[in-house]
Amino acid sequence: MEQCERQEARIRCVKALLAGQGWPEVAAATESLSIKRAMAYRLVHAVRTRGDVALADGRHGHPSKLRGEARAFLEEQCRQAPSTPSSTLQEELRERFDLSVSISQLNRVRAALGISNRPQNQEQGKKQKSKRSLHLN
Repeated sequence: MEQCERQEARIRCVKALLAGQGWPEVAAATESLSIKRAMAYRLVHAVRTRGDVALADGRHGHPSKLRGEARAFLEEQCRQAPSTPSSTLQEELRERFDLSVSISQLNRVRAALGISNRPQNQEQGKKQKSKRSLHLN
């Protein structure tokens, strides 16, 4: 369910409960929302005490920071120079977009785009290290 649709479903749910409908009817009408009864009544209470501001989706999850221009910039930089360290990209994103992104998040996005700066096969990297140590002896 998309964010806007979810928000609209939450609003419909709260309005129905405020109008006096019982939870079974509301749950059936908004079955795509997958909200538990206790949460629905918490929302109702919050709307009564704080107003419509309580319906804003202030979830504690991590919204995607790399969207739009920032993601396009990251993808372009990685395609032009795939061996660029993520710490360098992190600094460039901070300077250019005032965006703080962890290196692990950058690495996940790079991997999803198929432009990771790591060897394709971890074993390959380990073999190269062992070959180097053989040459030193």
